[in-house]
Amino acid sequence: MTSLSDLTDEYEFLDADDRYRLLIELGKALEPMPDALKTDATLVRGCSAAVWVYPTVRDDGSLHFLADSNAAITKGIIALVLLTVQDRAPGDILATDIEGALAPFDLRNQLSSNRTQGIPNMIALIRATAERYAA
Repeated sequence: MTSLSDLTDEYEFLDADDRYRLLIELGKALEPMPDALKTDATLVRGCSAAVWVYPTVRDDGSLHFLADSNAAITKGIIALVLLTVQDRAPGDILATDIEGALAPFDLRNQLSSNRTQGIPNMIALIRATAERYAA
């Protein structure tokens, strides 16, 4: 995947339709999440589309997240969130301003409220996971 800063630069020059296409392409590039991990326990509450997030811990202690959704645009939003935290140490994740990193994408104004309402819940789940492993 591309870096978040490169993506931010590209995103600001796109019109609304191309922004949707970019989000869909990001979602398609997500690492596949096995269906067996898509359970009630990994389901993010409060999302209009189904969103699943499953954390794993790498040998170096960094967190790696598998995530998926049943909606293409939502998968793209997931990919944006994961670009801010993927394969980082729990303490680094806790120190990251995820909302600030996503601010240049102006998702609340680019997408319907149904598409963005679950983002805070997904971020909260990622932070809670990082807190568990940082201890």
